[in-house]
Formats: sequence, C-alpha cells, structure tokens
Amino acid sequence: MCIPMSRAICFPQTHTTAMAKYILVTGASGFVGQELVCALLSSSTDYHLILTDIAPPKVLPSADPSRITSTQTDLTDPSAAAALLSTQKWHAIYALHGIMSSGSEANLELGYRVNLDAHRNIYDYLRVHQPGTTVVFTSSVAVYGPPTTAGPARTFTESTMPLPQTSYGTQKFMIECLLNDYSRRGLLDARIVRLPAVVVRAGAPTAAASSFMSGIVREPLNGQKSILPVDKNLDIWICSPATVVKNLIAVKDIPVEKFGGLTRTVNLPGVTVKLTDILEALEAVGGKEARALVEEKPDPEIEKFVLSWPEKFDISRALGLGLSQDTPLIETVRTYAASLKK
Repeated sequence: MCIPMSRAICFPQTHTTAMAKYILVTGASGFVGQELVCALLSSSTDYHLILTDIAPPKVLPSADPSRITSTQTDLTDPSAAAALLSTQKWHAIYALHGIMSSGSEANLELGYRVNLDAHRNIYDYLRVHQPGTTVVFTSSVAVYGPPTTAGPARTFTESTMPLPQTSYGTQKFMIECLLNDYSRRGLLDARIVRLPAVVVRAGAPTAAASSFMSGIVREPLNGQKSILPVDKNLDIWICSPATVVKNLIAVKDIPVEKFGGLTRTVNLPGVTVKLTDILEALEAVGGKEARALVEEKPDPEIEKFVLSWPEKFDISRALGLGLSQDTPLIETVRTYAASLKK
C-alpha cells in the first residue's frame, strides 16, 4: 500500500554489472511481494530489483543486498512516481501495490487514490518515456460478479463479463481496461493476472475480506484462536503462494505474440475447495487441537463479500500459455506447517 507523504528519492550505490536487468516491484512489503522478490533473484543472476512501498521494504537475510535497492515512494503523487521511474531503463515492472478489499470498502477516497490514481501515474509515465515496457499487474477475481453471473455452469473465463460488487473489484477492473487499451495501442506490454485468494499467507492478518481463509490455518498452527466468519460449506477459489509466485515470474517471459490478442488478461490457475476442506487439511496436519482453535462465528459483512466472488474457473487460457496448475490443498498446508519449524 502507499499513502501520501513528502520525501525525496535517493538510491544507494549498488554493485551491479552493466548487464543488469532492472525490475521494479511496487507493494514489495506485502507477503506476495516478499515471496516474489526471493523467487526473482533465484530465477536469474542478471536481475537487480528496486523495491518500493509505504515504507522502505525489508531485504530478507537470504537475499544478496548488492542486487536490491529498497526505497519509499508515494505513488499517488505523479512527480514522486516519475522520480522513481526515471532512475532506470526497466526490464519489467510488477505492480502489486494496493488497498485490499475491506480497506477499499471502508475508505472510498483512499481506495481510489491507491488502487486507481497511483497505478495510472506509473503507466502514464511509462507510455510516454519508456513505451513498450512489460508490466505485470495483479488484478483479482473480485472483478467478477457472483457465481450465478457466469450462467448455469457457474464457471468463469476471461470472456465472462466482469460485474464487480465492491469498490476494490471496480478499481481493479478500471486498471485492467486502461492496460488493455495501452497495450492495444502498443504503448505498454501489459500482462494482467487475476489472482485467486492466496492460501496460506504467512504473517499478520490483512485488510482483505479473504484474510480469514489463511487465518483459519495460520493462527491455529501457531497455537492461536481464529474466527471462521462465513458458512463452512461455501466454495472458494484459492491458490498456494508458491504457485502464484511461480506463475507471476513465468507470465513476464511469455512472448508478446503468444500472450497478446483481444485481451491481456489471464485467470491464474487455482483450485475450488470448500472451507470444510481447509478445516480438514488443518486437522490432518495440526491435529484435533488445532482444529478446535477455529471458532465459527458468522459475520454478515464478510459473508456478503464472499458470496459475491466466483468459485469455479476455466483455466485453459492459462495452461495454454504454459502456466502451472496448483498443488493439492493438503500439500499447501503441510508446506506452511513445515515453514514454522524453520
């Protein structure tokens, strides 16, 4: 997330070679951003990463500090965004920053500044000063409407009409339209990826309405109580962190002639599960004592969000582009439990 603040951008000296490929990651303090940084560094020794967020993102101990520059930028300020973007010739940009779903609904003005204006500041600078730049924008399945809007099969594709039921979904869809138009004109090379709910996210709960989906695994495996605020028999569309990050890296390198066409949007692969499936996976990995830490306590506001989200997807476009299918849910929960032991 980024919010207005006055500051000057100052990059420290780095030790990269003349062959370095510079990649910008906005919203890099978030969970997906941190996971993506590690994976990008491992994927190529040529990459130098510029990380930015509301505060200078942390650099993980395992990362080579000579290949990372961490800075703070108010992307809602066009001059600040331009100052950041003018520092390099960009190999690619990952636009991950944003106010999450519940936060956008609670604060309309902030949601539009961060989720709409801050993104447009980036893309308008690039289309003028670095046309053709590859931009990976993380959108969301929240751009769609409730499951019934996909027809009798209740299965969504990239051609299903978006009918967002939240300000967050509306803001994401507006940026999708902008990037599709800029790509159609040859101004940018956008890759718009609609993410499923990422489960299990490590770290603290977020302002996302879907945060509880990770919380009912994360907190109990850490010996803490957690609330399940919706009907446990609801179907949801999720994906493991490892698969999301793997596909975020892969989508950047798909040849433009293969990725292009009528739309620059792709629904990332995931799996449809019931919340009871997550609870059963929790019990299988953490035991009955972990399952007992989850309290079912309905919250009508959160359930309203969840009922407006799609639950099944046709991922044939993603697979045709060479993106990876997700792993079984039980493996995702086991992976998270193993990370706690480290």
